[in-house]
Amino acid sequence: MGELIAILSGKGGTGKTSVCAAVSSALSVQGMKVLAIDCDVGLQNLDIALGISELGALSFQEVADGGYTLDMATQHPIFPNLRFLTAPMNCGAESVDIASFGQMLEEAREAFDYILLDAPAGIDAGFELAARFADRMVIVTGPDPAAIRDAARAGEVLEAMGKDNVRLVVNRISKKMVSAMNITVDDIMDKAGLPLLGVVPEDENVVLAAAFRQPLLGTTKKGAAAACRRIARRIRGMSVPVRL
Repeated sequence: MGELIAILSGKGGTGKTSVCAAVSSALSVQGMKVLAIDCDVGLQNLDIALGISELGALSFQEVADGGYTLDMATQHPIFPNLRFLTAPMNCGAESVDIASFGQMLEEAREAFDYILLDAPAGIDAGFELAARFADRMVIVTGPDPAAIRDAARAGEVLEAMGKDNVRLVVNRISKKMVSAMNITVDDIMDKAGLPLLGVVPEDENVVLAAAFRQPLLGTTKKGAAAACRRIARRIRGMSVPVRL
């Protein structure tokens, strides 16, 4: 039975989608069957981070409505174990039929080891849509005070939803930055009130990969790519040291 993982953030600009794409890719490279779903209804960015924006993709709504099957989800050309469903453009998150969406996810559990749901930023309807059926929640934050505060708020909303398997990823961080801000990763964890899943360094290759329409893990093995591979191993239950 596959596991549903919602990738969330309290605010925009934390690099949540880039983390979702890289971790999805890493899990697939490690031999897992992965389905990445863009849940940012009305906006579509996960395909860019995956380096497949030029490929056509079904929306999760088209599959949930029964017109298409999960085995018709777009297969990644570089990572064959990774498939993708985009977000619908012609509706809002609040208009997604929850029952059919949940049924689709249950079917996905039977076909995939991991299903990663890339939620829109914020704590509105799209946040709830992605988190509602998830077994595990990952909140992505930056090291800045606003992002940390919003990550803490997102954690509170998840707690109110009855979700207790919540972990934090601190993204876009550097040793120079934390030194200048006089803050540590432990401080960020304390302020967010969440246990740590991983730390991802600031890395220009994330932007460059997207600009050249390539997946991050297909362009480099260092920096953010290496950090996301470590996160993928932790998701799989392996003991991997956290390092910046």
